Amino acid sequence: MNDASKRSLSGDAAGVSEAAAGAILTIDLGAIRENYRRLKAQLGGVRCAGVVKADGYGLGATQVASALMKDGCDIFFVALLAEGLVLRKAIGAGPDIYVLNGLPPGSEPEAVAAGLCAVINSGAQLTAWRAAAHGAGRRLPAAIQVDSGMSRLGMAPAEVEAVVKDTGAFAGIDVRYVISHLACADEPRHPANEQQRLAFERLRALLPEAPASLANSSGIFLGPRYHYDLARPGAALYGINPTPGAPNPMLPVVGLRAKVAQTRGIEKGTGVGYGHSYHAEGPRSLATISFGYADGWLRRSASAAWFEGVRLPFLGRVSMDSIILDISAFPPGKLREGDLVELLGPSQSVDDAAGHAGTIGYEILASLGTRFHRRYVDS
Repeated sequence: MNDASKRSLSGDAAGVSEAAAGAILTIDLGAIRENYRRLKAQLGGVRCAGVVKADGYGLGATQVASALMKDGCDIFFVALLAEGLVLRKAIGAGPDIYVLNGLPPGSEPEAVAAGLCAVINSGAQLTAWRAAAHGAGRRLPAAIQVDSGMSRLGMAPAEVEAVVKDTGAFAGIDVRYVISHLACADEPRHPANEQQRLAFERLRALLPEAPASLANSSGIFLGPRYHYDLARPGAALYGINPTPGAPNPMLPVVGLRAKVAQTRGIEKGTGVGYGHSYHAEGPRSLATISFGYADGWLRRSASAAWFEGVRLPFLGRVSMDSIILDISAFPPGKLREGDLVELLGPSQSVDDAAGHAGTIGYEILASLGTRFHRRYVDS
C-alpha cells in the first residue's frame, strides 16, 4: 500500500505508540469499504452483511463495522455473545448483530438487553429463546441455522423435522432468516456445494417462511443460485482471495512492517539463532527485527521480509520477539536501527504468507498480536 495516498484516521488505536512498538500494522478501512462495494456488485440486488467475528478477523471489529456502516451495511455477524456485546456498545442500537455460535445457556437475558439477534442452532436454543421472548413480553429476532452438510453448527435434518411438528415451536420468535454455511465454496467444482444447496432448499421449506442466507465470501462467486436474500462475507472484506487459483478480485487491506532492532556482520561458519539451525556459508550482514511468534508470526510462516522491493530471507528460527534477516544484498549502513521492513504489503500479500506457511489467510490475520502500533487509514 502507498502510504502517501492514504488519510490517517485514528493512529494509536490499540494504545501502543509508534515509537514504543516493535512493528506497525496498517489497516486500510477504505479498502475494506471498496471490497464491500465489489461484493455487493457481484450480488446484484441481494443484501450483504459484514462478518466481523474474531475482532474483525484480527483487524478491529469496531473500526471495520463503523467503516462498513458508511456504505450502508446494517447487518453484522459475530461468533460469540461476548463479541456481540462489545460491538453493540461501540456501534449503537441501529444495526442488527447476529451471534453465529448461538447463546450459551442462561445468557439469553443479557442478549435481549443488548438487542442482539440469536442464531438458533438447536432445539434447546430454540426453547431457551422462546422462553426469553415470553419473559420479555415481545417477539425476539432470530436466525435459524440448519446443518446442510458441514456438520459444524445448526439443526441437523432430523432435528428440524422434529421441531416443526410442534405448532408452537416458534411462538414469540421473529424468524428473520434461515441460514446455513458452505463447507467447500472455495472449490467451485466440488460436488458438496450443490449437495448443500439442495439440502438447504429442503430444510428451509420445512421451517417458517423467511429470507434465506447461504453464501459466504467464496459462495458469492458460485453464482446467483447461492445468493438467496443475504450474503455473509468475511474473509473477502479483509483482502483474502475468495477465488483461490484465480486473480484476487479484492483489494489488499493490511500492511505490516517491523522495526530493525540491531544490525551486525558475521563470518563464515558462525551459528545463527536458536539451535544454530543455520551456519553462515560465508560473510553475512544481518539485521534483527523486533517481531516474532508472540506477534502472531508462526515459526512455519513465510520466511522473508522485504525492503525497497528486495527480499531479505530469515536466517535461523523465528524467536518469540525477534527474527534475524540476511541483509547482505545491501551495502553497509543501508539498513539501520529503527528502519522498517515489510512483512505484509505490496511484496508479500496475506495469501502469499499463508501459502508459505501451508495455511490460509484467515489464520494469518487472526493470529496477529496486540503489540503492534495500529494505524487505521482510509485510502
